[in-house]
Amino acid sequence: MKFLAITLIVHAPDPVTGVLKPTGARFREVLDNALLAEELGFDGFGVGERHERPFISSSPPVVLSHIAALTSRIRLFTAVTTLSLLDPVRAYEDYATLDHLSRGRLELIIGKGNGAAQRDLFHVTPEDQWDRNAESYEVFRKLWRQDKVTAATRFRPGLVDAEVWPRPLQQPIRVWHGSATSKESVDLAARYGDPLFSANVTNPIDPYAELIGYYRDRWEHHGHDPARIAVGAGTAGYYAAPTSQEATSAYRPVFEGQLAFQKRLGLQPVFTTLEDFVERSSALIGSPQQIIEKVHRYHERFGHTVLHLHADAGGLTDRQHRDSLTLFQSAIAPVLRREIPDPPFPWGPVQAGPPPLPVSADR
Repeated sequence: MKFLAITLIVHAPDPVTGVLKPTGARFREVLDNALLAEELGFDGFGVGERHERPFISSSPPVVLSHIAALTSRIRLFTAVTTLSLLDPVRAYEDYATLDHLSRGRLELIIGKGNGAAQRDLFHVTPEDQWDRNAESYEVFRKLWRQDKVTAATRFRPGLVDAEVWPRPLQQPIRVWHGSATSKESVDLAARYGDPLFSANVTNPIDPYAELIGYYRDRWEHHGHDPARIAVGAGTAGYYAAPTSQEATSAYRPVFEGQLAFQKRLGLQPVFTTLEDFVERSSALIGSPQQIIEKVHRYHERFGHTVLHLHADAGGLTDRQHRDSLTLFQSAIAPVLRREIPDPPFPWGPVQAGPPPLPVSADR
């Protein structure tokens, strides 16, 4: 099994202290968390894309380019690239450039994106967002694979023998399809034989398991080899401590702060108590053994071989955050790596990267 640390770069007051960090300090925190993930042995680091409050993750290629310069081993993910909002030609140019700057460590997770505010910002409607996502991906996919592209399009000017530069390093790049609640993204992934990444963060397990089952059915319908399926899954939260009592005690103020924040945003929480959150959500909170057992329970339903944890402290102290991630890599990841298989494809850079720069002294 492989493990990613992912951030959506939420810029909001700390759920426990109420302190709002300056924008620059929040970006510096993201960079430091990427360095920490590589130091501890995570296999990938992902940066989301959102174009609305409370996120400042509107430009993942820029953030990931900076991370690429600071790291040498860890694979770099988008989580997700919102192709329904983007011109696929411009998206291709950004990511082909990043592919070279990262020396072949880039992977994409694509999706239509969430949120009415960002749809309005880009003049995308609920009625056309899925068609935009599918069209943008088809064009993006051709641009990555072909030196000259001709494409008739609805949502941008058509292309006739178009040449777009630079040509990428990886041929082809691996593209995952982010899946939350809809069959459209699942259908698109299965049609092209691409891996699926289940969000798996908002609801109990059943709707996500149903979509993954549907993906497997559609994969075989399109004639792909079942042995080549790869599924990733997210987690709603993470905190490990030597005992379950220590873990829940430390995480309780974080959960209560996040609950209050959701209510201020006008959201209706799915899990209203920490006990229910630990029991029925995908959150991994408890002792190492409890977390190992829970990942196995989800694996029985999903068959996933990649798992993501939150890269951000999110209300934990810096020491709690680091200690918990260290415990994951020392006591949890080795067991899961041994007991759950890896994805059915190579994992590593196309070219060896440069030595990492020194970690900042302020971390």
